Amino acid sequence: MDAAAALAVFDERMRRGARPDGPGAWVERVGPVVRQTDPGGWNGVLWSDLEPAGADTEIAAQVRHFAALGLGFEWKLYGHDGPADLAERLLAAGFEPEDEETVMVARPHRVPAGPEPPEGVRLLPVTDAAGVDLVAAVHEQVFATDPARLAKQLRARLDEGDGAAAAVVAMAGDLPVSAARMELDPEAGFAGLWGGGTLPGWRGRGLYRALVGFRARIAAERGCDWLQVDASAMSRPVLERLGFTALTTTTPYVFCGPRGG
Repeated sequence: MDAAAALAVFDERMRRGARPDGPGAWVERVGPVVRQTDPGGWNGVLWSDLEPAGADTEIAAQVRHFAALGLGFEWKLYGHDGPADLAERLLAAGFEPEDEETVMVARPHRVPAGPEPPEGVRLLPVTDAAGVDLVAAVHEQVFATDPARLAKQLRARLDEGDGAAAAVVAMAGDLPVSAARMELDPEAGFAGLWGGGTLPGWRGRGLYRALVGFRARIAAERGCDWLQVDASAMSRPVLERLGFTALTTTTPYVFCGPRGG
């Protein structure tokens, strides 16, 4: 894979040309910034093309926009974004960085099928509210996320009925032990893999790989040309073995208010 060419496609389709990721969201380009606003979901800057002379002014404009709506937000800073000192400028403006992740992509049809789940475990496609609650329960335990908020967002996406979202949960009897989600944008050609959380006692048994393979097949069936993951340090080696290529890094900078001093 030509990583530079793939990164250019990702930037153009999923950042500069981003579309809303939920029914209550809107995306707009304001000068050199593309941002999403969603009172009930994710808010943040998806892409920017800042010059050093005007960077601080543009950062302040985004802070004012979200503050006026009473919303917290994040600035998704990618490793190839400019200017070179953008991270320092965000810190000075009151943002706090979260963990750095690696943007990785693969062609869905080239991802090998995952291993069979361990004996007694089955993969259950999520199609109703009960399944959504199972996904939320796993994510709450693994990622300490708000289960009610995640369930509401995932249910809304599935209720749209346009195939733009999918989820799967691994069940050991009646116990959900692993779960993952996917956001699909066939028009852009990308399917984003999210979640992929497994309960501690069930890790190391191939469930993460099985969930990736399961979602890759759905993405291919629904006409997506690319799978994309913001991979943690733990996930990256597994994804590399499945044929994913690293393109760049991404770090969420979350606005926490102006610094004193």
